[in-house]
Amino acid sequence: MHPDTATYNRSLAPEDEEICNLLAREIDRNLPEAENTIWHAHPEWFLDGNPVVGYSKLKASVRLLFWSGQSFEEEGLKQEGSFEAAEVRYTAAVQVNVQDLERWLAKARDVQWDYKNIVRPLRRTMFL
Repeated sequence: MHPDTATYNRSLAPEDEEICNLLAREIDRNLPEAENTIWHAHPEWFLDGNPVVGYSKLKASVRLLFWSGQSFEEEGLKQEGSFEAAEVRYTAAVQVNVQDLERWLAKARDVQWDYKNIVRPLRRTMFL
């Protein structure tokens, strides 16, 4: 586990730390080639510079987010936002189905939207 991810996990309540430690171990085990870093204040994993999976502590749960998860066509993942992300939320480590997680991580490797090259529209400013 990346030291920054371990530090993030240790900052959480014990039950949330347990969830995050499990998620980090499984992500590292299933995506050993992925780069793990803290991005937007929480752990994320990247393949070739493209974000594929990460987790964050929400008010009442830990959210596991797959950046291209809607394209996985998995019932256990719910749409998040207006693009292609999908999520699952946990309140206890026993809720993490490792077989589902392994399958989702395999799909995260194979099914990726190219987030690193998305072009953002330019803002136009009116000058008077």
